[in-house]
Parts: sequence; structure tokens; C-alpha cells
Amino acid sequence: MSETEQVVPPGHVLRYNFKERITHWIAAGSYIYLLLTGLAFWSPWCFWLAAMLGGGQVSRMLHPWMGLVFAACVVVMYAMWAAHMHVEENDKTWFKSVGYYVQNEDEKMPPAGRYNAGQKSLFWGFVVCMVLLLLSGTVLWFTEYIPWSLRYLRYLAVLVHASSALLTIGLFLLHIYMGVFAERGALDSMVHGDVPLNFVKRYHPGWYKEITEQPASPKK
Repeated sequence: MSETEQVVPPGHVLRYNFKERITHWIAAGSYIYLLLTGLAFWSPWCFWLAAMLGGGQVSRMLHPWMGLVFAACVVVMYAMWAAHMHVEENDKTWFKSVGYYVQNEDEKMPPAGRYNAGQKSLFWGFVVCMVLLLLSGTVLWFTEYIPWSLRYLRYLAVLVHASSALLTIGLFLLHIYMGVFAERGALDSMVHGDVPLNFVKRYHPGWYKEITEQPASPKK
């Protein structure tokens, strides 16, 4: 389904087409599986998670394959969204005003475009972590092929994999906060694809001006 084939209700605008939404949810599902099984491998206190997902052997077998699914989704999302994620001068001002964002005082925020600086940071954070997780995970997947003389690669891979995974947990929690609480309606846009123009006007006035050629309400 292309962007032009989706019917958008009056007063709404398409934010995510079907390809973007399905890629996002496959990435989300694979990430949650990786998160749960990864925690099970990381600490004996969390091994009950592996038991819930079919047992340790099944989790150990599926974990790297699910990692490839997640990596493939991130690559697709990079191809779709990287052009919109360039850091601009306005993004630096956004970070200086992030306190207002946390308090939902959107009228005091600088006008964000289709994606604000926080969303851009999450995007690049996941891209970088995916590369680190993929490289370190490959080393851990095929450990038996690494000669003893290069054993330091194993130790380095364990450190990089665990550190990157912990960083993605923080990014994941921020993503949930931003999608559910900071921008009311953002989660729904990833389900149905469209958002009301009032949503765009409140949270992304720069994008609102771009698509309507009208400025949002003046800042108070």
C-alpha cells in the first residue's frame, strides 16, 4: 500500500504509511524478544524469562536469528527516515528547552519539524547501537571460529554487547515515554498511520507550517 492509497480522514494528515508502520512493529517485536532473552542470559535472576519463552536452549537458538531480524528492520527504517533525521540549528534550541517538553509545556518549545530533536536522537541512538550489537553479536555467535590468539575479541564483544544492550533499554524507555505521554496520539499514529492536524500543530508546528503553508499559533 503506497502513501497515496491510504484513505486519510478529513482534518488528518498521513504520518506513517503501511511500510513504515509494519517495519516499526516487526522491529519492536524482535527487540522485545531480544531484550527478554538477553536479560535471561545476562543474569541468573532473570533466567525465568527464558523459561517463559520456550527454555534456555530455544532462546539461545533464536536470539541471534531474531537479532538479524531487528538489524534488517533498522536498516529499512534508516533508508526510510534518515533523510528526515539531520540535526539542524533548531534542534540545539530544542534541547535547551527540553525541560518544557517534559512538563508538556509545548507552547514554550521551539517549533519542531516532522521529528523533534529527541526523536532524532533516539533514531541515531538505535542505529549506532544496532551496528554495535550486530558486530559484537556476530563474534559471540561464532566464538568457536575465533583463534586463541584473538581471544581478546571475545572479551571485547561481551563488553560491547552488554553495554550497547543496556543503552538500548534506556532508549526504549524514552521511546515509550515520548510516544505515550509526551506526545498524546503519537502511538495511535503508528497504528493507524494518520494524525489530526491539531496534533501536528501542537507538537510539530514546523511540519504544520510545511504541509499547510500556515504558521502555527504564536508562542505565548
